[in-house]
Amino acid sequence: MTNQRTWDIRFLEMAQLISSWSKDPSTRVGAVIVDQNHRIVSLGYNGFPYKVKDFPYRLENREVKLQMTVHAELNAILFANKSVEDCTLYIWPMQPCAKCASIVIQAGITRVVSPNASCRPEWKKSFDIANEMFEEANVEISYETI
Repeated sequence: MTNQRTWDIRFLEMAQLISSWSKDPSTRVGAVIVDQNHRIVSLGYNGFPYKVKDFPYRLENREVKLQMTVHAELNAILFANKSVEDCTLYIWPMQPCAKCASIVIQAGITRVVSPNASCRPEWKKSFDIANEMFEEANVEISYETI
């Protein structure tokens, strides 16, 4: 019988693979959403919206890129063909930001797994706010090293 930690590592490794599909030159993020039976519900990676061109000048200009990018978590939620309520979100290489945390909570996801990795100082405040919201909304967040 496979234990939960084994499943967590498998799906976190999958999120890492999915992150490689992103065209973002600096931060590639991947997400996998699974149900309580360990079935994949959806996948997502960070990138520009469908039909919006990923021209190099957009990808290389951080301010423009940040305004145009759809985060991996949101893409995975949007592409799901069924409800993600009571599912687990696996996210690589970092936990959800505050904005994505609010969407994860609203979608009904009850567990988030991300690597136990340090973050860039400019993201710390957003992650702290995300963790506060997760705690208040009873969303479990687990950190797993692979």
